[in-house]
Amino acid sequence: MQAFYYRPRNKKNYTFAYGNLLICLISSPTCHKTLMKKLRIIILFCFTIAYSMFLYSQNYTSYFTGNPVNIVTSPVGGICMMGGSVEDDNAMRWFLQRANGGDILVLRASGSNGYNNYMYSELGVNVNSVETIVCHNALASYDPYVQSKIQQAEAIWFAGGNQWNYVSYWRNTPVAALINEAMQNRNIVIGGTSAGMAILGGYYYTAQNGSVTSAQALSNPYHSLVTVDNAAFLQIPIISNVITDTHFDNPNRKGRTVTFLARTVKNQSFPLKAIACNERAAVCIDTNGIASVYGTAAQHQAFFIQPNCGLENVMPETCLPSTPLSWNHSGQSVKVYKVTGNLTGSNTFNLKTWLSGSGGTWENWSALNGVLNEFSGLPIQCACGNCTCLQTRFIHNTGNDGPGSLRAALECVPQNGIIQYSAPFLSSQITQPLDLRKNVEKKGENLQNPGLIQIQLNNTNSSPAVNISGENLTVTLENIQIINTGNPLNVPVTAVQDGVQLQIRQGVTVKD
Repeated sequence: MQAFYYRPRNKKNYTFAYGNLLICLISSPTCHKTLMKKLRIIILFCFTIAYSMFLYSQNYTSYFTGNPVNIVTSPVGGICMMGGSVEDDNAMRWFLQRANGGDILVLRASGSNGYNNYMYSELGVNVNSVETIVCHNALASYDPYVQSKIQQAEAIWFAGGNQWNYVSYWRNTPVAALINEAMQNRNIVIGGTSAGMAILGGYYYTAQNGSVTSAQALSNPYHSLVTVDNAAFLQIPIISNVITDTHFDNPNRKGRTVTFLARTVKNQSFPLKAIACNERAAVCIDTNGIASVYGTAAQHQAFFIQPNCGLENVMPETCLPSTPLSWNHSGQSVKVYKVTGNLTGSNTFNLKTWLSGSGGTWENWSALNGVLNEFSGLPIQCACGNCTCLQTRFIHNTGNDGPGSLRAALECVPQNGIIQYSAPFLSSQITQPLDLRKNVEKKGENLQNPGLIQIQLNNTNSSPAVNISGENLTVTLENIQIINTGNPLNVPVTAVQDGVQLQIRQGVTVKD
């Protein structure tokens, strides 16, 4: 270790230290007092450094409040999202009440125990315990203690901070897997504020390279700071096709959210939607998909944002690198339902349909040459059913009909469009004959993950299960299996009428 010396003005008096040994040669009380004062400062400094090193040599720090004995209750599920700054007390009470007296776990990557007393004793909601776990690195995700606390929690709250820490620490780890399992199997309630809200959607802004402003995003939709991801992370079905944004009014982030949607529509032909909250506003979503908005002032607002399904084609006019965004369509490219929060959360929006709400107002947003425009608008009216009019239609469920089904996709898809299964091995259960009467391309993800049409008609049916007919019609099949799983039919499973050009690319199977 390196020696250091201290020499007072009186040259007769001097001290030196070597490592942990301090030798003092003094000849007056004044020198002794001065030396002792400096020694105390050195010891305090060394203790502070050592304590910090001790804390961060651990993978996490835990702060516990309440009953140390775990209890098991029956939480009632739901999602609570807050835009940042100060929490809304009424929304937080909603969150805690849905834990049904159980254990609350706060996960964060910075800060300390600021939520413990607030949640445990200041809001008047009975809970068994509140524990905050601050993860210092990704290794905390593999710690048995952290994992056990997730398995015991009836509610999990994500604090604010840096969402890239949350993504990089928890994605593809036991933490994410256990949280998803807890939501699916134990119906826990989940929520977060600021960065904690930003990670909840099926699509999420990672902020991996730093935070992007609206001006930067609108002027260049492919700016290096526009980092939107949809790799599997937190899997919450009602917002699986949603990206969230926070601190929406400080600074104004409307432009960047519109850019997130425009890029996804352009790159993936996918009708991504968004939920955004101003600071101190909160959105609480129950298990029926009704989003209630809480707030205590006029500026505490939430925004439900989606591409305008009233348009025949909602693709951005100009969405290119280093080029200002134009997503205009006569000022109607994006429909927004704006809701002001109140004490009771009585103003709502229906996330099952994305078509109606109460207590809010409709607006039209658009971007022209990198400038965001906002106007009052009429309620959304979809031109093609419960879907956004994109070139590609995605199949989300196995139903014979209804939103997300193969039949609905066929109704919505335009001429020369594409129908695609959104998940591997997703099956369409056909119980009524299906007619293909448009130029359409239909495909699964790839050879290993084909889309499956399961025919479940009875044997008295007098028409083919899949009938392809129409003059000058071209139907392309790729990575599709058409299989009769019901009784034998009196007619072929698939019939191709005269005048139809049927193109088979790869991975196509038809079995009676």
